[in-house]
Amino acid sequence: MQFGPQPVLRDVNLQVRRGETLAVIGESGCGKTVLLKLLIALLRPTAGRIVFDGKVLADLSERELTAQRLRFGFLFQGAALFDSLSVHDNVAFGLRAQGGHAESEVREIVRQRLQEVGLATEVEDKKPAELSGGMKKRVGLARALALNPEVMLYDEPTTGLDPIMTDVINELILRARRQHPVTSIVVTHELKTVTKVADRVVMLHPLPRLKAGETQIIFDGTPDGLNRCPEARVRQFVEGQARDRLTELGRNGS
Repeated sequence: MQFGPQPVLRDVNLQVRRGETLAVIGESGCGKTVLLKLLIALLRPTAGRIVFDGKVLADLSERELTAQRLRFGFLFQGAALFDSLSVHDNVAFGLRAQGGHAESEVREIVRQRLQEVGLATEVEDKKPAELSGGMKKRVGLARALALNPEVMLYDEPTTGLDPIMTDVINELILRARRQHPVTSIVVTHELKTVTKVADRVVMLHPLPRLKAGETQIIFDGTPDGLNRCPEARVRQFVEGQARDRLTELGRNGS
């Protein structure tokens, strides 16, 4: 995948098993969010293909693609709530767009999903501007779960949250998996999230810092394996050490 002359993802061969929770980690700019957008066909690959349930997404018509997307839930990095809509209408948005639901049914589903993420009915009439960052994340999760997705995509679900609210979101990710059989892909920088929710971890490395012919996936294994991995670049990320990166950033003027 590239944007103009700038490659972002190259030769990424990745399979996700049904029911698995996969964490995708790596430095900023290595293509993690781009990967999520490719998986839901918000972006089209410039090379290669994305296959979901035996179907190549790029081969589908817009109508077929819309039907496939309804099988996904997406928790965006900033929650991406509609500012002009109430909490209730934000959570109800996908249900109404899908059609086939009476308003009484929509109201009941909205209340159930908000309760599942720990929000009282009193918040339903509030606008996103009246909510804290953690509440916005939980409303975004409730909206994503409202359609009972088969696959959940989480883009930095705990960014900007304090440690307690981070753990609340981690617990909600686990609860969603227990209550609704779902395959999950979690893009995160938070290693506590990786340890708590992931069955498997994949680490991507930025293309400009790879040697010729080297794969972009520099780790693929369990969270325990990640903590024990001797590979220098993995250790640097896990331990949060700048090391030679400080010199590189200065050299590049970043």
